[in-house]
Amino acid sequence: MKQVEVNFDGLVGPTHNYAGLSFGNVASLSNAKAFSSPKQAALQGLQKMKALHDMGMTQGVLAPQARPDLDTLRRLGFTGSDQTVLEQASKRAPEVFRACCSASSMWTANAATVSPSADTADGKIHFTPANLTNKFHRSLEPEVTGRILQATFSNEKYFNHHAHLPDNEHFGDEGAANHTRLCTDYGHAGVEIFVYGRHAFDGSKPAPKKYPARQTLEASQAIARLHGLSDETTVFIQQNPDVIDQGVFHNDVISVGNQNVLFYHQEAFHDTQNALDEIQRKFGQQQVHFIRVDTDIVPVQDAIKTYLFNTQIITLPNGEMAIIAPTECQENERVADYLSHLITLNTPIKAVHYFDVKQSMRNGGGPACLRLRVAMTDQEVAAVNQQTLMSDAVFKRLNQWVNKHYREQLSVDDLRDPALLLETRAALDELTQLLNLGSIYPFQR
Repeated sequence: MKQVEVNFDGLVGPTHNYAGLSFGNVASLSNAKAFSSPKQAALQGLQKMKALHDMGMTQGVLAPQARPDLDTLRRLGFTGSDQTVLEQASKRAPEVFRACCSASSMWTANAATVSPSADTADGKIHFTPANLTNKFHRSLEPEVTGRILQATFSNEKYFNHHAHLPDNEHFGDEGAANHTRLCTDYGHAGVEIFVYGRHAFDGSKPAPKKYPARQTLEASQAIARLHGLSDETTVFIQQNPDVIDQGVFHNDVISVGNQNVLFYHQEAFHDTQNALDEIQRKFGQQQVHFIRVDTDIVPVQDAIKTYLFNTQIITLPNGEMAIIAPTECQENERVADYLSHLITLNTPIKAVHYFDVKQSMRNGGGPACLRLRVAMTDQEVAAVNQQTLMSDAVFKRLNQWVNKHYREQLSVDDLRDPALLLETRAALDELTQLLNLGSIYPFQR
């Protein structure tokens, strides 16, 4: 039976904007209120998806959230027609309004945590949407994310969907951005690695002082229980609090894994050696390739600016691994030199492919942020909603859809335009038909 890892990339929504909402995310804050290009962002994302498809990878697409979120604004006391709600909220509570217009669902690494069927007690693929409680603008996503996932992975014979964890900071969960999986083969049982930033119920443990630790140990443990994971194939590692305070808001900004490779920065983890020893012990007799990047080779700030570790490591059909990197890595001399050297070493990584995802990078997310990984058998792939899997025809349809509905340029002030709301709803209503998703958005219900 064939096994593959499918990358489901988030489709950038029609209201892609730079509102600077994410405290602790350096790129997001530094580009706050700049003009964005929703059309360029969506087309860049689609181009990356199609390129991976053309490399022989199985590639999927996930729908965006509907923004502005008028239902939330009404829950917060703004009343009247849609136009009146937009006007009131943008004038009387501009910070709240901008949060309800967030474009952040494009980073589907935060959409959910996924455990493949080879790891779970019931032999199904498990999905738990992330509650994203640390940021108000992201905490608005889980319910619709759950509907999108259920419409994409709807066959109950193969897929098991859970509700997101309780909406409380004690169970703060940021999804796959703090989770990775190592395995000998995608269809074989692997080691699931959960990286957390703090202990929610024990204030005496190490924790960052400047920026928030968004993922708690208790949330990670709860997801492992929900997914029916074995203690002998699960590892919980604390992220280094000092790198969180340097702007490493998720683990996927400082490390990434694929099959028998863990690519990580020297400063990524707290108590690193014990964590790596546990991973190797639970992985089994085959050697894990622990690829460490030292601080004197690539300082943490260079890793953050270029998103060296927010790259995708993929296994190509020929069995070799390649890194999918943003062009920012190519433009940074230290990082580019390191990557050129990396592919000459005796590791499974043999190539680097650079992609322009600047619209995403400026808002604080690299290639790895844009995708949710799902390891699947060929039977499970066949059970997915086929309209959400990339093909030449799907690529053409989605490009036509973007060019028809998206604006070339958008400012934060444009978000209160009632015409944009109507444009967005028309676009998303058409998208749900293109992707065969049903009525997933509140305005469709």
